[in-house]
Amino acid sequence: MAGWNSENRAGSAGFGAVTIVEGAAFCVSDDAGDIDPDHPQGFFFNDTRMLSLWLLRVNGHSVDPLSAMTPQPYRAIFVGRAGHAAGAPETSLIVERARRVGAGLREDVTLQNFSEKTIHCTVEFAFDVDFADIFEVKDGHPRRQWVHSTTIASGEITLDARWEEQRRGAVFSAPGAQCSERLISFDVIVPSRGEATVHVSISPTIEGEALEAEFPIGEPIHSSRPAQRFIAWHSDAPVTSSASAAMELLLHRSQEDLGSLRIFDSQHPERAVVAAGAPWFMALFGRDSIVTAIMTLPLDPTLALGTLRTLAELQGVEVNPLTEEQPGRILHEVRLGVDSGLALGGGNVYYGSVDATPLFVFAVGELIRWGIPIADLADLIPHVDRALGWIDQYGDRDGDGFVEYERISERGLVNQGWKDSWDAINFVEGQLAQTPIALCEVQGYVYAAFLARALIAHELHDEADEKFWNHRAESLKVEFNKRFWMPELGYFAIALDRDKRQVDSCASNMGHCLWSGIIDQDKAEAVVTRLMGAEMFSGWGIRTLANSMGAYNPASYHNGSVWPHENALIAAGMMRYGFIAEAQALANAVFDVAEQWNGRLPELFCGFDRSQYGSPVRYPTACSPQAWASAAPLLLVRTLLRLEPRLNQGQVWLDPAMPESFGNLRIDNIPLGGSRVSIDVINGVATIQGLPAGLVLRTHHNGISPSSPHDLLR
Repeated sequence: MAGWNSENRAGSAGFGAVTIVEGAAFCVSDDAGDIDPDHPQGFFFNDTRMLSLWLLRVNGHSVDPLSAMTPQPYRAIFVGRAGHAAGAPETSLIVERARRVGAGLREDVTLQNFSEKTIHCTVEFAFDVDFADIFEVKDGHPRRQWVHSTTIASGEITLDARWEEQRRGAVFSAPGAQCSERLISFDVIVPSRGEATVHVSISPTIEGEALEAEFPIGEPIHSSRPAQRFIAWHSDAPVTSSASAAMELLLHRSQEDLGSLRIFDSQHPERAVVAAGAPWFMALFGRDSIVTAIMTLPLDPTLALGTLRTLAELQGVEVNPLTEEQPGRILHEVRLGVDSGLALGGGNVYYGSVDATPLFVFAVGELIRWGIPIADLADLIPHVDRALGWIDQYGDRDGDGFVEYERISERGLVNQGWKDSWDAINFVEGQLAQTPIALCEVQGYVYAAFLARALIAHELHDEADEKFWNHRAESLKVEFNKRFWMPELGYFAIALDRDKRQVDSCASNMGHCLWSGIIDQDKAEAVVTRLMGAEMFSGWGIRTLANSMGAYNPASYHNGSVWPHENALIAAGMMRYGFIAEAQALANAVFDVAEQWNGRLPELFCGFDRSQYGSPVRYPTACSPQAWASAAPLLLVRTLLRLEPRLNQGQVWLDPAMPESFGNLRIDNIPLGGSRVSIDVINGVATIQGLPAGLVLRTHHNGISPSSPHDLLR
């Protein structure tokens, strides 16, 4: 996952940076809670930085950080000691900064006095606002000079800024403070063995309109909209009880983070979509949001439904070379900041993705299998057919049956698959493949999309269409296995280049083809063996590129790093083809990574071998939390349970293949067929309680095998 300017990587937000997020708002600071303009930190709302400097000083000194905690994804607590002058005795003042983000930011600073004397002190916030677009912050070069005006009243500062036709602003509220243009100051008396608290809130204004504060000073925090959304999401989420405390923490953290990454459309407040990840991708991304929605079906199928409906509303309707919009195409990303018009070819939606469109169709089929009635999906079916039309008319550029990409705009992404770095598609020796490029995994997504359309036709009792799309899927599978397979190397080419040559690097992309089921059964073992070999499997996960390849770099974005979401997809593919031990080993590796990082998987990490350092090595600008990384544990657990709902057929398949080390497992409150069910796994045997009437529980041993991917997709 990357943005429009993916070739310019963001600078690090600093070691120990703390990120909190709620919908379209997020805040990145250091471990003391300060925001440093020399790092890509700040408080952001709708892709605009509303706070570029935020420094707390007590009696003129910075606070010595002791601990930083994020008890909820939208809330952080920073604990420190008040600084003191050289030669003074040890300070008796403890400083707690409680920060929350929503459509604004609120900070409560509590001073605790552990001495026998009353302490008089000054609490100051130095601040600045540059209204920089997120693209500018990512690149480390804010360019736009806004014309500022400031209005100061009692305990309140109103900033207003203009640039060309754009207008941004912010209101700082600080009851009891003395305010100046860039300073908020409180005189505080802290009683002996007591405490005192000051409050500051920041509310963005858009085009002169102030947003309603989500954490108003003077009102209970628990009644705020972010808190209520968090409580509702948490109460509806499945609850895991496991012999493994690490497993419980991982699933709990994943659910919390996914809840915080939801964005709500003001035109459809009941509809949630999932943003790609914090800090740099708090926006709707076609590919990321769809894959995350599919992975989170056991958590909340309505998230997938909301995501697909929003993407359908933004589906391409015309040919626009600047934004790469084409009729039927599903978008790559949406941006709301000032820079989006420049970065996205004059609009705020960019369509340069080759895989979001087939994944859109695939996801509709998954909703049917998960029990969404075809009647409830009627509004999406015309969009499905328009997407399939794009595959034929624009995706398959040369009529050879494969979907290729080549950017239309010079400002667009060079590579338009999930590995969208400029150098991500290369040959064994490291030379770059030339576009148009047909990626192997994209053909798998198209195969799954054809099968999904056949399933839709089946549900609509259209036998002719069902036969047509099944035939197209089978034909594509045959041609794919002919053209992409490299028998002399024993694995699939990552792509075909502009000359239809096989791009022969050993890359992780072929693992996605296991997930989609496009690989012939007789080739699957060789693929799995290659993926789990030492050149690909680091011990923490499968690398994006084998360490024997010319372009390999363990600290690169796509040429040797490890991505948790990709490993979850590959594990699901391995299980689908019957490679149980390998799927278990891969799942265990990812779970080990999560345990190293307190239950939260990052977007990616470096591909160094486990034996080299003994712990996973961070990638410096990885998003965290990030949507499909947060969803990866959910798919891994579903894979190990071998849970395959086929509610359209009146069946639920369940046959656990959990590693023995996991012990017994219980998951309550799983949404299924309009009901809530519980799954128990005791000594490897699973049962379901609360199954809706009319559904039959079956195991894979009752006539269907996980080694039959085509049947499982139908």
